[in-house]
Amino acid sequence: MTDTESTFQLPPHDHMFLGKDHDRAERRTWAVIILCSVMMIAEIVGGALFGSLALIADGLHMSTHAGALLLAALAYTYARKYANDRNFTFGTGKFGDLAGYSSAIVLAMIALLIAYEAVSRLFNPVSISFNEAIPIAVLGLAVNVASAWLLSGGHHHGHGHDHSHGHDHHDHDHGAEGHDHEAAHGAHHRDNNMRAAVIHVMADAAVSVLVIVGLLAARTFGWLWMDPLAGLIGAIVIANWSVGLLRDTGGILLDRTPDPRMAEKVRMVIESEGDHVTDLHLWRLGPGHLGAIVSVATSGVREPAHYRERLARFADLSHVTVEVQHSHAANGRVVASHGHAS
Repeated sequence: MTDTESTFQLPPHDHMFLGKDHDRAERRTWAVIILCSVMMIAEIVGGALFGSLALIADGLHMSTHAGALLLAALAYTYARKYANDRNFTFGTGKFGDLAGYSSAIVLAMIALLIAYEAVSRLFNPVSISFNEAIPIAVLGLAVNVASAWLLSGGHHHGHGHDHSHGHDHHDHDHGAEGHDHEAAHGAHHRDNNMRAAVIHVMADAAVSVLVIVGLLAARTFGWLWMDPLAGLIGAIVIANWSVGLLRDTGGILLDRTPDPRMAEKVRMVIESEGDHVTDLHLWRLGPGHLGAIVSVATSGVREPAHYRERLARFADLSHVTVEVQHSHAANGRVVASHGHAS
């Protein structure tokens, strides 16, 4: 069987697959970096002036915190700056997932370091300056709470639904079948870059709380083992968050199907008229944006535009390519169209 291919001429389109709150999230991340940097400088300078090694150590710890957030901020900035660069075939929406994956690796390393230090202190207890260590832990917790508040104000839990990604909306199906919003709260709407930044802050806050509890118990009851035990628990919590972030962002970077239910719905919509889906690829382009490549075998005379109109109900499908195989002719032909069901 010989195949011929033709394409529909579609209006020019962009590949802007950034999240709805991208700009606000970027600004808030930079704000938190400034907050952490000011705190870091204050602690290091204060520690040097007052001879407090603990204060200097916490200031250096804050620098690693600011560095991790800097990775998130740069990912936002780079994704926005190169959003229209045609060298990125499917846009820059995955930069946040790449940054999130990198942050997850950093979190895993931090968890290992905390666990190592905690185990070492369990077997070789060290003297603790409680009156100095407790206020520093409380101050660190306050900074983390403020950071979490700033960050969460910009990402709305990662579930914002994007209807403004540079594509026309006039071709959506608003009929009886309606607009499918069920997937609006799915994992493919998460901003994993912001999620990683928030996890860094939450991990630091969780460790601060555990450290405070451990220090108070150690000072009150003389239980010096409470401090390293609290650190060990914190390391386990951080490691758990890290694994979850690695799993989710790694799947996106490898183009794993982000929502099997959405894939099944796409298949059902196409096959509801008696056609057959011979191949289906569904992957995430960015927060709230999915790409799809659909190959359809039909014995009718339907063209790719027909199937794109059928898929227009799914607002999350921001880039759709349809290939139609007509089996009614003596010599079958393949008609391919590149379009957007947005």
